[in-house]
Amino acid sequence: MSTQLEIAQRVVESILAQQLAPGQRLGEQELADLFQVSRTMVREALMQLQARGFVEVRPRKGWYVVEPSMDDARDAFSARRIVEAGILAPPATEPTEEGRPLQQVARSLRRHIEQERLAIQQDDAATRAFMLADFHVCLAENLGHRLLCDVLRDLTARTTLAATLYQSTHDARQSCDEHAAIVAALEAGDLPLARRRMLDHIGHVERALSAEVPQREDRLRQALSPVTGARKTR
Repeated sequence: MSTQLEIAQRVVESILAQQLAPGQRLGEQELADLFQVSRTMVREALMQLQARGFVEVRPRKGWYVVEPSMDDARDAFSARRIVEAGILAPPATEPTEEGRPLQQVARSLRRHIEQERLAIQQDDAATRAFMLADFHVCLAENLGHRLLCDVLRDLTARTTLAATLYQSTHDARQSCDEHAAIVAALEAGDLPLARRRMLDHIGHVERALSAEVPQREDRLRQALSPVTGARKTR
């Protein structure tokens, strides 16, 4: 039996993995059966997700994953620039509160990039999408910005919804290579360069959005299958 938090976490993970598409219906009973909980618990989890901007309720129709407008997408990318540029601002040149120097942070992120490359090589679309998105949360976590991890996870999920809806043409290998370039700057202790590369990377992803909206299928059970590499919420 799952908890309300676990249900919400699975939904966000499935958005990050691009398994849940914008506009996809989230049936209360189907979710209750899937997670073996009451519809009341499902409704509470969905209300939590609604407050975070991931789902909406449509009168006489039920719950749906939100379909962000292009303005919503631009706003989410703008917010990510502010947060991620701040994470890589000069004060972070000092060791983190855990005493971890940038070289140690870089080693941890290198391991994450290895998982990205493996998912790309194995053509594992869900894990690939999740790991590429999770890199940004991992960066914040490794630099000791714990309070920003949840914020960044939600912002990254919002931009993932936009990338899914507007059929981003940004290649997974390109994203992985850009992550590696950011980490290389960290290894060299060059925070200004890492910051510039991060902002370039976010810009590349945003500019790859198109106005084409993909066809959707109602495949909730498959979409909410556990994501390989997803970490437990603490």
